[in-house]
Amino acid sequence: MAAVLVVQSSVCCDPADLSPPVGEVHGSMADVPKNLLDQIKELERLFSVDQAKLKEVTEHFVGELEKGLSVEGGSIPMNPTWVMGYPDGYETGTFLALDMGGTNLRVCEIILGEEKGEFEIIQSKYRMPDELKSGDSEELWEYIADCLQQFIEYHHEVEDLEQMDSKLPLGFTFSFPATQDFIDHGVLQRWTKGFDISGVEGKDVAPLFEAALEKRKLPVRLSALINDTTGTLIASHYTDDTMQIGCIFGTGCNAAYMENCGSVPKIAHYNLPPDMPIAINCEYGAFDNELVVLPRTPFDVIIDNDSPRPGQQAFEKMIAGLYLGELFRLVLVDLHDNKCGLFEGQDISKLRKAYSLDASFLSFIEEDPFENLSETGELFARELSLKGSKPELELCRRLAELIGTRAARLSACGVAAICKKKNIEACHVGADGSVFNKYPHFKVRGAQALREILDWPKGKRDPVDIRAAEDGSGVGAALIAALTIKRVKAGNLAGIRNTEGMI
Repeated sequence: MAAVLVVQSSVCCDPADLSPPVGEVHGSMADVPKNLLDQIKELERLFSVDQAKLKEVTEHFVGELEKGLSVEGGSIPMNPTWVMGYPDGYETGTFLALDMGGTNLRVCEIILGEEKGEFEIIQSKYRMPDELKSGDSEELWEYIADCLQQFIEYHHEVEDLEQMDSKLPLGFTFSFPATQDFIDHGVLQRWTKGFDISGVEGKDVAPLFEAALEKRKLPVRLSALINDTTGTLIASHYTDDTMQIGCIFGTGCNAAYMENCGSVPKIAHYNLPPDMPIAINCEYGAFDNELVVLPRTPFDVIIDNDSPRPGQQAFEKMIAGLYLGELFRLVLVDLHDNKCGLFEGQDISKLRKAYSLDASFLSFIEEDPFENLSETGELFARELSLKGSKPELELCRRLAELIGTRAARLSACGVAAICKKKNIEACHVGADGSVFNKYPHFKVRGAQALREILDWPKGKRDPVDIRAAEDGSGVGAALIAALTIKRVKAGNLAGIRNTEGMI
């Protein structure tokens, strides 16, 4: 399959700057008939998460983080990453980074300069075709190798890749739950983010990837296999040493933080110094798969039952971008079919298509600046061929707010749990992902939930501040490759499998 290059440009702004007070309802409900008002109240009951529930979820979360570090383990994998400490800012060299996420494949070349914290980056994006996400394993690795080859040939202007002087060290951001006995290998635990490729789960993905590189004789050496969240932690700390947690709020959700080896019983047999740091990739999208505390609605149950992996990623399915649009869609279909006759007499066949709406649909609704919700009405007409009355659009607006707010508030529970477990009273948290960066008011809603969970005094600056992260899957991957090579040079080989050719 030929690689599909994606050329993009974007302008970023902080949606928190324009955020309304938490809980504020846009528009006037004066003209909403009683049957719709009753449904709105019921939706508020279903999707609202109060302070007491936030604290209950967080307390259970802390225990589950501890359980994941134990020998027996738990629902949250708490994967040791073999990233043994933070960069000092003086790492140098040229590195490749490969970022395999849910939508695009990104290839980067990062040059770490002589000045502390300085770097240059060149990058290209390639679309990840949907058919690859449920196709053949070999096709996946062949496509990735093809993208890498295109990138190197273009940016290094060489006709014969075998003639390059040396192999380029590569950090591979493989953003799926993987067990790592070594930093340069990883056994896929399970596919997430809509992937379901047979023959990969339970296998080490490093040799599968390396075989595709060797087949094409690419001048690339895999130095580190990382998760985007771990990369976010490392890249953010590289430019701000008060960053102690890295988070992803995007297609999926996750966090990483630095633990002491002595607090990770499941790696005790390595006999590492107890105060030696090791980054933990939580993979906490799997939090509460046992459904002890999460406030699921009937619509969350449908999403789980109809997913490729029922009973898994319970937390992620309530807060991640992949599912927000589907939650919204399911509620609207139910209101049309069973409750208040929403869009009565109209053909809702487009709305019945599973996953036809994504999180950007809700974002657009929440960003509609007009009192009459004219842009929301145009959106429904354009995308779904539906004409909504003003009261119906008010309901849709409130539903989008409820789903977006619940996601942000529950997301804060994972951050709060890590802070409580590590006794972190003040730090910066580096966050990345499409939901964090683009969903309206997500940041301010999450910050408000943190205040409620951790009982901060009013009127003072938040001691735990979630802010935009550095490029974890690009710069972070390169930094981790650099840190790995630095460890080999120093003779600290814990968790490194293949040192040949590293230096």
